[in-house]
Amino acid sequence: MDKIPEEQLQELREAFIMFDQDGSGFICSKELNSIMRALGMNPTEDELQDMINEVDFDGNGVLDFPEFVQLMQDQKKPDEEEEELVNAFHVFDADGKGYIEASELRELLKNMDDKITEKELRDLLRFTHLDEDRKISFLEFANLIDPFREEKTMETE
Repeated sequence: MDKIPEEQLQELREAFIMFDQDGSGFICSKELNSIMRALGMNPTEDELQDMINEVDFDGNGVLDFPEFVQLMQDQKKPDEEEEELVNAFHVFDADGKGYIEASELRELLKNMDDKITEKELRDLLRFTHLDEDRKISFLEFANLIDPFREEKTMETE
């Protein structure tokens, strides 16, 4: 588990106690459902069970506090990844115009995946219509980069 600031750990502890409705010291799938709904999500029972299974290190089918903390940390990661994507976009949009040039994106993609050929890059830009105005907005950038990011994540797991 990553080092978590004490203040955040305290907030998680309070949330754990609040959502541990039966006072068992564990979060079951029903209680987890309440948590996810409070976070604006509406998972199915299977999705809830998958979430539990991913962090249920002792295999008892419920979450103790350390497992709960890990689950909450995992839930934060998409936001952190989005922030990284925004930061990467801003690196290439150094002048703050709100777009990057296709040539700059080409360099980024080559650096992210050294297996991609120049022809694949041209085809990708053409397929996504990014070569029409040669300017790439953040949304176009995010949609284009996502598959490469998922590939890298899978390779490191």
